[in-house]
Amino acid sequence: MEILNNFVSAGNTLLWGYVLIALLLGLGLYFTIGSKFVQLRHIGEMFRLLGDKDVQEAGGDKKVSSLQAFFIGAGTRIGTGNLAGVAIALALGGPGAVFWMWLVALLGGASAFVESTLAQIYKVKDKVGFKGGPGYYMEKQLGKRWMSTIFAVTIILSFGTTFNAVQSNTIASAFSNSFDINTTVIGLVLAGLTAIIIFGGVKRIATFSSIIVPVMALFYVLLALYVMITNITEIPAVIGLIFKNAFGIEQVVGGGIGAAIMNGVKRGLFSNEAGMGSAPNAAATASVSHPVKQGFIQALGVFFDTILVCSATAFIILTSSSYGGGLTGIELSQAAMDEHFASWASIFLAIAIFTFAFSSIVGSYYYGEANLPFINDSKAGLFIYRLIALGMVVFGSVASLDIVWNLADFSMALMAITNLIAIGILAPIAFKALNDYMDQRRKGLDPVFYADSIPGLKGVESWPKREDVKKASSE
Repeated sequence: MEILNNFVSAGNTLLWGYVLIALLLGLGLYFTIGSKFVQLRHIGEMFRLLGDKDVQEAGGDKKVSSLQAFFIGAGTRIGTGNLAGVAIALALGGPGAVFWMWLVALLGGASAFVESTLAQIYKVKDKVGFKGGPGYYMEKQLGKRWMSTIFAVTIILSFGTTFNAVQSNTIASAFSNSFDINTTVIGLVLAGLTAIIIFGGVKRIATFSSIIVPVMALFYVLLALYVMITNITEIPAVIGLIFKNAFGIEQVVGGGIGAAIMNGVKRGLFSNEAGMGSAPNAAATASVSHPVKQGFIQALGVFFDTILVCSATAFIILTSSSYGGGLTGIELSQAAMDEHFASWASIFLAIAIFTFAFSSIVGSYYYGEANLPFINDSKAGLFIYRLIALGMVVFGSVASLDIVWNLADFSMALMAITNLIAIGILAPIAFKALNDYMDQRRKGLDPVFYADSIPGLKGVESWPKREDVKKASSE
């Protein structure tokens, strides 16, 4: 295990120290400029669409709304990355890592818009509505089935297996700290609960996430606001420390500017997933009248995750004396909560991390399942995948923090690189879809998309042609 950990750590240094930082920030800037700052100009429209009731017929009555698709995405975004991940970034990269998390989220809003809009354009119908994601736009528009297969392998390695190990590791640590429960027992219980959910299908995942995620996230953010209000005199100094440390002007805990950038970008991507290729799998399930609607919804999800929830954790930790005491991960977050709210807060955080991380486990499982057909489209293959996913939940609960996070970072890097290359090529299609949407909105219309709305689209299955709709309406 130590040999594997050393190999993966060396790979992470190469991928995260050079390749991913350049791709994430460079392409994020390209998407921002190409979309004319879509993530900032249309925030009002994003909130309006959360209540959008007009859905595209998917056949049958099992539709996933824009709001439910948002919560499937939020279910995987809001989890250990927001609580344990932020603490790890602060411990290893110092307060400056928070700035780089913010920057990844700011640029990542445009990345999320592009990938989720593309996922909607190239989605396909299935027995419960729609499915889609990077594998589909790689195969249909780029004509590269091999690229779809590579992406499918990487998303199953990351979300279907190693990410779930991270989630169960954090849950097990939190419950072991607060309730002194054996981590193996926790892992077995988690695996059992996960099995019940994943055999129920995407609709059950959507329903589960839409109920549990917003309640716990809202309560957690309210606690963070209380911390900020009661420590209001310290906030300016904390913000100043974040910016100074981000550029190496002042070093406190963690490494220099390089460590701040690497850990901020790494933990920011793990948390908000912008550009990684995961959220488009959730975006594709939504029944909407225009692909851009889900592009907006998922862009909003990035801000909700990082600017709101991750920042909440950062301020809770940085306004406590627990920071710099040698703790890391969920233990640091729990210690900071204890300091601000007394011992009940540590118990609340254990329960909160369970809800966040467990919703992430079931959402992550679905991302892997949606891409499994690119590797093996059989019932036997699905059953084997489910067993492996459940096994990794148990493994994560008993494994060390280092190995599960390193494995997750490595698989996440491979997955993100594959997707970023694809959306870098296909981004002009998303920009044209945005223009089509806004043209209709300016005319006072509820935008509707057709397969021929954008010239040159290939393999579009779930959107009708304009002429076919006209013929059907005239008959």
